[in-house]
Amino acid sequence: MGTIFHLDIVSAEESIYSGPAEFMVAPALMGEVGIYPHHTPMLTRIRSGMVRIKAPLKDEESVYVSGGMLEVQPDIVTILADTAIRGEDLDEAKALEAKKRAEEAMKNKTSEIEYARAQAELMEAAAQLTAIQKLRKRGH
Repeated sequence: MGTIFHLDIVSAEESIYSGPAEFMVAPALMGEVGIYPHHTPMLTRIRSGMVRIKAPLKDEESVYVSGGMLEVQPDIVTILADTAIRGEDLDEAKALEAKKRAEEAMKNKTSEIEYARAQAELMEAAAQLTAIQKLRKRGH
């Protein structure tokens, strides 16, 4: 495997991507990381954002991820995400509704736990909306 590596992106619900990749970009906790074949091994947490994948002989693909881990080995890269959604499956109306519900819940909080949960949901919805906007700019 000289110019490609194997990439797996898995969520709690399903395997989102499994196949060869020439490179990928992922939203690591400390910033975006670019991965090419024979990358130095690493393990890091991921934050909400888009994973961009360039597979051989294909257009670039995008997968929205939120939470989880990224493991890099020289010829195998694995993302175990709390949430993973194919870029074309992101639903702007659903994300806007989730954002609105979270904002309402934050206004009407009855406990610190409910407020924290609503805040997390708001951040998730905002990250999805940002990902949708980026996909639009790139013409997906």
